Amino acid sequence: MKKFKIKSFCKINLSLRVLKKLNNGYHSIRSLITFCDLYDIILISKIHGTKDQINFSGKFKKGINKKSNTIVKVLDLLREKNFLRKQFFKINIKKNIPQGSGLGGGSGNAANLLNFFILKMNLKLTNNQIKKTANQIGSDVPVFLKKKNTLVTGKNNNLLRLNHKFKLNVLIVYPNIISSTQRIYKNNKVFTLSKPQINFRKKNKKQLMNYLKSEKNDLEKTVVKFYSKVGEIINILKSQKGCHFSRVTGSGSACIGVFSDMRTAILTQKLIKIKFPNYWSFVSKTM
Repeated sequence: MKKFKIKSFCKINLSLRVLKKLNNGYHSIRSLITFCDLYDIILISKIHGTKDQINFSGKFKKGINKKSNTIVKVLDLLREKNFLRKQFFKINIKKNIPQGSGLGGGSGNAANLLNFFILKMNLKLTNNQIKKTANQIGSDVPVFLKKKNTLVTGKNNNLLRLNHKFKLNVLIVYPNIISSTQRIYKNNKVFTLSKPQINFRKKNKKQLMNYLKSEKNDLEKTVVKFYSKVGEIINILKSQKGCHFSRVTGSGSACIGVFSDMRTAILTQKLIKIKFPNYWSFVSKTM
């Protein structure tokens, strides 16, 4: 096997509603998810030997447990199911997506690696087996199996894939805080019962923007409670001319601002760098 290069893109939760807590401890959510041009790079090749070689590099490699991570989980699960027999790999992941940001770096890595093995190793998994395996790795992993705008519907967390692109101008700001998803969900007290009032299959950008402005992230209040810097960033983004809305993505700590044009997003990024020189930020169009 030659060396393969995989781009593992981040996700952005444009909205997130927590509907209820499930008996298994997880939560039923409704969330509109998009992707942008920020990605980790996975390099993979087959090696001779009896042990995988997994290494992390890049700006956000610090703190990753080399013995317990989503890459190891993918390999272990495929071996448990006898899909990978006596085959070992050298895998390097360049981490460009910050950890604990709500951007889904680890989940995306797992999904992309799973897709790679299915395609390149010609694994005979049904769609249900693929989804089940992805869920075993992490609740976010199924979203990343396809790079499409996606609505997590809230009904058994089924996914509605959307064919059209949103093309939103987005600024991501990460305050160097690793937010614990488990901690945020455990302490969340905000739940939503209402249903969305938009047909996501229609390509009406104005209707989409009006919907997103009326939406929110139910986890945001809890994230700000634990990490006050997040609330400060959101307020600064919201106050900028041309910012349609700002909120946390996922369970934080990254904040997003959606702007009327790229120029305004870039100018706001410059302002953030002046106010918070140690924070990381990224400007991009979404899918």
